[in-house]
Amino acid sequence: MSITTVGLDADDTLWHNETIFRLTHDRFCDLLSDVADKTVLEQRLAEVEKRNLRLYGYGVKGFTLSMIETAMELTGGEAPSRVIREILAVGREMLTEPVEPLPGVDDTLAALSKRHRLVLITKGDLLHQEQKLAASGLGDLFAAVEIVSEKDASTYARVFARYGTGAEEAVMCGNSMRSDILPAIEAGAYAAHVPYPLTWAHEMADAPEGHPRFVELASIRDLPDWIANLG
Repeated sequence: MSITTVGLDADDTLWHNETIFRLTHDRFCDLLSDVADKTVLEQRLAEVEKRNLRLYGYGVKGFTLSMIETAMELTGGEAPSRVIREILAVGREMLTEPVEPLPGVDDTLAALSKRHRLVLITKGDLLHQEQKLAASGLGDLFAAVEIVSEKDASTYARVFARYGTGAEEAVMCGNSMRSDILPAIEAGAYAAHVPYPLTWAHEMADAPEGHPRFVELASIRDLPDWIANLG
């Protein structure tokens, strides 16, 4: 057995993402602090986000629309124009945040690319994810990029068959148990979980403890050695 293909998540695996969303959550709550307390605002925003995923998908643009919708709901449709302008402004700021690879990412991907096909497999807005990849300087290390609406077992089976020799000879690495680990294992791949300090509630799930194709790594720097030992 040899690993031919390595799939990598983008947000919070290669660069910061959830940290930016959390800071924006705080700004949203401050903006509407005279309407409701933070607990109520956070709960309502989470409900609206979840409801809108099937319509807007993942990413900053859908999140911005969900913030506007939440503000309208909580003000009875009478959110001040200054509030809407501020929400749109913070959304634009999120789209132009600098992108810097997380510690160890550059060297790890460079090492992996010498022995395996690297495939970026990420959810989110197509244009924004392409922009972040370009800004990261990592683009040339990937043999392929797949920006998908959802990550499930069929997604991984399709991607690893298209760009490699099938899921059985592939590894998926990411920070989300729900999106990066469990469906990749279901498809037949190996999966390496590299936790990020913050995780969106929607992406949380129980780890498949004891599964022979699962590992949790302290750092992405440990990924090349773990893959080498699989063979």
